[in-house]
Amino acid sequence: MARPTRLVYGFHALSARLRQRPDSIHELYVVTSRDDPRMRALLDLAGEKGVRIMEMSAERLERLLPGVRHQGVGAQVDAQDRALDLEDVLDAIEGDPLVLLLDGVTDPHNLGACLRSADAMGVHAVVAPKDRAVGMTPVVEKVASGAAETVPYIMVTNLARTIDTLKDRGLFLAGLAGEADKRIQDATLGGPLGLVLGAEGAGLRRLTRERCDVLVKVPMTGSVESLNVSVTAGICLYEAMRQRTLPAKKKT
Repeated sequence: MARPTRLVYGFHALSARLRQRPDSIHELYVVTSRDDPRMRALLDLAGEKGVRIMEMSAERLERLLPGVRHQGVGAQVDAQDRALDLEDVLDAIEGDPLVLLLDGVTDPHNLGACLRSADAMGVHAVVAPKDRAVGMTPVVEKVASGAAETVPYIMVTNLARTIDTLKDRGLFLAGLAGEADKRIQDATLGGPLGLVLGAEGAGLRRLTRERCDVLVKVPMTGSVESLNVSVTAGICLYEAMRQRTLPAKKKT
């Protein structure tokens, strides 16, 4: 029986998949009219990995991937994402874990941008509930620019219970809330850490909020009331990375 497949597209997403999981790619589709260094590099990589390449017209690829910016490349890949277990991911971490938890993020562009920031800031895993959250889609992979292949995205049945598990393993859980008194830069984010963000507008759900060790906010000085969740994630993850890479203070 043939394995079920889905379509992904874009140079970053496909290059990352070729490097990380070439065995998950059934066919690589490329537009014959595109011949440039970027395309040649992708084709060379696909050849190295033994991936089947199918050339086609731009019109045919557009029929396969209607209404998206596919950049002249697409692929049929395994429909099922890797089954990842959070405990296994945590067990494999050397040093202090950094986990990003997303409570109720349903927009694939937001998730893709969060994954991209997570990759840049050294996040070990991104966790979200299976209900009221977006899964791994072609749009997510395209926006993530390869980060969907490098950062584990783990969907759990119960986010509140997962937070309890992380706390039992020694992680400090900081939740983002606009009404919080403490600023993100005033919180201690240097050790084992979970950053918890809710969807724009709705924020954190009650059970999620109650389980956080501290609530913090991104200070705002302009006229807007809130930031996009992916922007907030980037700011908070940078602050966490900054604190985690500070040199140890000398005792006086």
